Amino acid sequence: MSANNNAAHLVVGVDVGGTFTDLFVLNTQDGSAQIVKVPSTRGEEANGFMNGIARVHANAAAAVRTIVHGTTVGTNALLEKKIAKTGIITTRGFKDVLEMRRRDRPQTWGLRGTYSPIVARNLRLEVDERVLADGTVHTPVNLNQIKQAATQLIDMGCDAVCLFFINTYANPSNEQAAAKVLRESWPNSFVTVASEVLPEIREFERCSTSVINASLQPVVGSYLERLDHDLRIQNFSGELLIVQSNGGVMSRQTACEMPARTALSGPAAGVIACAAIARTSGYPNVITGDMGGTSFDVSLVANGQAALAAQTSIEFGLVIRSPMIQIETIGAGGGSIASVDVSGMLQVGPESAGSNPGPACYGRGNLRPTVTDANVFLGRISADRPLGGGLLKALDAKLSEQAIDQHVAKPLGLSVHDAAQAILTVANAKMAGAIRVASIEKGHDPRQFAYMPFGGGGALHVCAMMREVGVTTGIVPRYPGVTSALGCVMADMRHDAVQTLNTVLNDLDIEALQQRLKSLSAACQQRLDSAGVEFERIEEQISLDMLYQGQTHTLAVTLPQQTISRTMIQSAFESVYQQAFGRVLHGLVIRLMNLRYARMGIRPKFDLSVLAPQGKGSTQSLGVQKVYHASQWWDAKRYDRLALPVQTVIEGPAILEQADTTVWLEPDFSARVDAWGNLIVQRISS
Repeated sequence: MSANNNAAHLVVGVDVGGTFTDLFVLNTQDGSAQIVKVPSTRGEEANGFMNGIARVHANAAAAVRTIVHGTTVGTNALLEKKIAKTGIITTRGFKDVLEMRRRDRPQTWGLRGTYSPIVARNLRLEVDERVLADGTVHTPVNLNQIKQAATQLIDMGCDAVCLFFINTYANPSNEQAAAKVLRESWPNSFVTVASEVLPEIREFERCSTSVINASLQPVVGSYLERLDHDLRIQNFSGELLIVQSNGGVMSRQTACEMPARTALSGPAAGVIACAAIARTSGYPNVITGDMGGTSFDVSLVANGQAALAAQTSIEFGLVIRSPMIQIETIGAGGGSIASVDVSGMLQVGPESAGSNPGPACYGRGNLRPTVTDANVFLGRISADRPLGGGLLKALDAKLSEQAIDQHVAKPLGLSVHDAAQAILTVANAKMAGAIRVASIEKGHDPRQFAYMPFGGGGALHVCAMMREVGVTTGIVPRYPGVTSALGCVMADMRHDAVQTLNTVLNDLDIEALQQRLKSLSAACQQRLDSAGVEFERIEEQISLDMLYQGQTHTLAVTLPQQTISRTMIQSAFESVYQQAFGRVLHGLVIRLMNLRYARMGIRPKFDLSVLAPQGKGSTQSLGVQKVYHASQWWDAKRYDRLALPVQTVIEGPAILEQADTTVWLEPDFSARVDAWGNLIVQRISS
């Protein structure tokens, strides 16, 4: 428990979306939990936080011990190019590293394409300095030029600056000396030093990650500072933690210093929750699909663990080299707009109606059809149901019909119902394609996995995804719409560090390696200590990026928690190589590229059974609704999903309704309520 408020007993996970702010509130005194959805308040997020908590506890501020926030502020800023004006100070001759990238192209097979780096060329300044690849200082840094470059960038209106010298992974001394002078000259704290962010070989990835971090510092930093200030005004005295893209959490201060680690923070929290739900339910292998208003995010959980990638691309040229949960994202959300292009082809997304004005059925001025409009018009969403959080009392199916008719049905010569069905068919095909990318293209057979949809719209398409991809089991969490908020509460605190070794195994100095591990461990532990959070225990992970001499791509080799030796490292590498490629290349020299270290503060866990149905419940139907599916009308029974007792079996066609989502159960599918309140969806054998 945080020492600053011994009476506090609520741990709150918060996921701020474009339409709703979702809260999962855990009471650590009695183990109970509640969910809350309130309309998002852009620019006044703290009000949304506290308004939601007030629905659970009258004295919200005093009752909250910890708020864990999954944020998309950084990701949205990058995608919308609403980042701070940033300058780069780099080694002479290397100002174009950011623009040259890896000589890749936006369109692999295209002859044309455009790319604009996030820092314009006139804002990339060069200075005299040079460190060689072996760490030798060939040319000391010219500190007078550093001062001049800082003055020039300030005069050009830069709010943030990135210091990036070549080969500083091998020896950061030039960069450290320059950083001291730069920080004395720069008018604010928005100074990013590449060797502090990513002391790892590969100049483009190090430059890109550091520049993105610099450009986000004013954006994410100001958001979190304002949020913390507003919460304190409302007498919140607990800890504000932020979800990282690796699925762990960090302190607000760390997030302000390293905002690049918040990219994909919100979706990452959802995957963490899905992994825990899957393990508890007895399905350790699941494919997750987060369908929100704008995007569809897919990830894969194998053996109960989310897959981590060493780097990710937010979009072309925006590469972040930092451990992140592997997530494939496409523009196929509930607000994705359907249109007919000049060639007469039906397209769905990537443009979205967002939360404002939202789908046509919201009645807020949008006249173009969306995926949600198709679901409403075909009867899969009951138009008379209030939209969660009190945003709308009802939806207008007539507006959906008019939008679909004008923009899809008439251009394609279809009936309005067939046009709406076509919109869903295209959207489902896009989502199924993303699932195949996340599974088949990564070497996994999706038929060996269960499918777990979440987000506000995911459960509407669970049966369609199972049909399209060949998955035999679907798992709809108890509260799909607030799964990311649930993941915020469940995530452990985690800090990752990396150090390039770039040496052959036979030359490895084991004692020096142990000293580096101690240094990385101490740095990560300092980050854990600064958060002011109590942990049940501390865990660590040690791995090496390794390959055979002459190869380009590395393999991640996890080291056991025991005395490290060359023999043990070689054995671990050969085991991983054998598993990946089916053979070991005996006699070839083994090279170690990077040492990776992760330190985790394990936070107290809660029993997922608190989400299970309580009492006898009810299986009584709320009535029958006409649903258009597979080019014909069906009588679908409506149910209150959360009232269904454990072991209840519902056969489709059926609509299962709850405040945060709607489940559409197609004909030939059934759903069973398991002991934790999840819906286990399976195809009925013919």
